[in-house]
Amino acid sequence: MKLKRYISLTLAIFIVLINIFTNAYGVSTDTNEANSTENSNSTETNNKINVNSTDFAEPNFTIYSDSAIVIDSKSGKILTGKDINKHVYPASTTKVLTAILAIENCKLDDVLTASYDAVMAIPSGYSNAGISAGESFTVSDLLDMFLIHSANEIGYIFAEHISGSVENFANLMNQKAQEIGCTNTHFTNPSGIHDPEHYSSAYDMALIARYCMKNDTFRNVVSKLSCKIAPTPQYPEERYFKNTNSLMDPSDRYYYQYAIGIKTGFTSQAKNCLISASSKDGLELIAVALGAEATEDGRSGRYVDSINLLEYGNNNYKYENVLTANTVIDEIVVPDATQETENLQLLLKDSISSIVPNDFDLNSLQPTIELNENITAPIAEGAVLGKVTYNINGITYTSDLVASHNVEKSEILLLVGQIALAILVLVVLVIILKPKKKNKRYKKNKKSKAKHSKKK
Repeated sequence: MKLKRYISLTLAIFIVLINIFTNAYGVSTDTNEANSTENSNSTETNNKINVNSTDFAEPNFTIYSDSAIVIDSKSGKILTGKDINKHVYPASTTKVLTAILAIENCKLDDVLTASYDAVMAIPSGYSNAGISAGESFTVSDLLDMFLIHSANEIGYIFAEHISGSVENFANLMNQKAQEIGCTNTHFTNPSGIHDPEHYSSAYDMALIARYCMKNDTFRNVVSKLSCKIAPTPQYPEERYFKNTNSLMDPSDRYYYQYAIGIKTGFTSQAKNCLISASSKDGLELIAVALGAEATEDGRSGRYVDSINLLEYGNNNYKYENVLTANTVIDEIVVPDATQETENLQLLLKDSISSIVPNDFDLNSLQPTIELNENITAPIAEGAVLGKVTYNINGITYTSDLVASHNVEKSEILLLVGQIALAILVLVVLVIILKPKKKNKRYKKNKKSKAKHSKKK
């Protein structure tokens, strides 16, 4: 029995020591793989941007529109504006939201046929493309006529095709507007035909336009100077339409050389409206002018405001690479690491680019660093160990901090731990295997008592 117990305990010691050795030398690879996985999955969350929409400069020029704004297209940063959340009528600038819904819900080569109701829904005096009931066009041609010529009947063609009715499509528009971030918008129709309950604001329309300009199909259409539509059985001649946005026309007095779109609008109630965009030296801006009237000298208020808003942005701001990827942000000493690898630099994972004022001082940047808890060796190069946040001109940028190199776990500490644990196990075994002297004494005493009783 003693032999069997001894063999069992010896095997137990052997297994314990093997496990100690395996865990000590095998954990490094597993941990590095885990850190690498965390690093690769974190890419989607890098460079989070939050914009304070109420933080913007007052305009240093007269704005003739009831509600106006200019924003940075990339970040959404508001540069200046006037009554940006005021409820106003958007007129045909509404069409940008209808157009993006058509792009997202249809294929460009889908063929749509105009219904009688869609054609007849347009009141007298509103622009149209002369489309007849039963006439068919591709979605691509419809988008051209809709955004370039501002043909109102096309909005109703889209609405019926996508949602079955104008009412259902209006609900879809409002749902999309809310998803984009609009809080002062309510649409009742797809084209901007006047309705007291059809309203928006300069800020909301800027948000919608920013969303639309992220779509290449949309950008391509609104940048065209004109479009041609092939003849149909109902209309045997080619249709030609010129862009209604004078900022795009080199021959027009309101031409703006950096303009890249996007949509005009007008009703007698909404007055003159314009959503415009420009691109210059890497800085893309979106301006909105709603409810504009003529200036004192008879110029178009919507074009004067739009040019002034875009020029304000281009003259006072620039887009700059503020911090480049792999910039050293912090340095830490990793516990339980080897002496050669314990000093670890934390690097910025992605570059941070931002719109900043022309006189912005990069040295004024103050990082806020948040490190993961219980950072210890081993660590894989590139593993995400925390994040850094910067507030740049009212915009909050957040990016990951990653390890500059592999950090190895100290083998000395492992060895000391193994020896200590092995000694502990041996001590326990010695105590267990130690002869039980108490039992022998008990037997001797028992024997002596028996002899003594016999003598008696």
